[in-house]
Amino acid sequence: MTRILLLGFGAIGRQLTGLLQPEVSSGRWALQAVVRDVEAHEARGSLGVELHSNDGSHSNDGWRELVDRADLVVECAGVSAARDLGPGVVAAGRDLVLTSVGALAYPDTRAKLLQGPGRLHITPGAIGGFDLLGAAAEADGLAAVRIRTRKLAGSLVQPWMSAEEAADLRALRPGDEPKVVFSGGPADAIKKFPGNVNVAVALAWATRGTGDSATALERSLQRVQVELVADPDAELSSHDIEASGPAGRFRMRFESAPSPENPRTSGLTAISLAHTLRRVAKSAPV
Repeated sequence: MTRILLLGFGAIGRQLTGLLQPEVSSGRWALQAVVRDVEAHEARGSLGVELHSNDGSHSNDGWRELVDRADLVVECAGVSAARDLGPGVVAAGRDLVLTSVGALAYPDTRAKLLQGPGRLHITPGAIGGFDLLGAAAEADGLAAVRIRTRKLAGSLVQPWMSAEEAADLRALRPGDEPKVVFSGGPADAIKKFPGNVNVAVALAWATRGTGDSATALERSLQRVQVELVADPDAELSSHDIEASGPAGRFRMRFESAPSPENPRTSGLTAISLAHTLRRVAKSAPV
């Protein structure tokens, strides 16, 4: 039996649990989850997942025992949790499947996640086409990479915004002109919009090319350009990718339906995570 530990059991974790029912029902996989408030999650239904409480600390004995007993650890709790708990998982020699790829935009976290001895696995989330773009990058075939993400304005309101900025976004109505709320690099984007632009860092990871992963990713984070747009007419979240260089010119567009658990989260994220998890589980020495 493969023992999988989920870090977080929100919209992504709950949808993922449903997608993994073939493996769980057959007894091949067993799921546990670490959450801050067990009672709150049990009130919604645990879906057969064994829940454990953790206040975010990575130093208590209970947390270390859960990690030691797991064959695979899957982070689906957000960038902050990925930064706090992910490095300890890798340092304990456990494979970590990272959903909140934005954690890699922080140099200190990136170094810890990539130094082992556990292996880090990246899920592409709400976008794809990484095989093609990755191959082009490895051949030094990309000179420019850009991603434009469009979302409903209400989902882009952030705590750091002034009252006026937040009100301007909430006031957008269908038919109004879309509003660019961010333009720049993935590292700055993930700090301002941690729940909205993990895909940008995932794109940088996919197009990092060859060489030392940390160094290559740093270069890629400088190359990738991000534009985040509040679109009052957006029915679905969309991601437009443009890449060009000696290998050619590439354009890709992805529109993902919302998660059945939370309309603010892309449903494709859990679908992509389930696919990544099955691939990793096949190759893991469990």
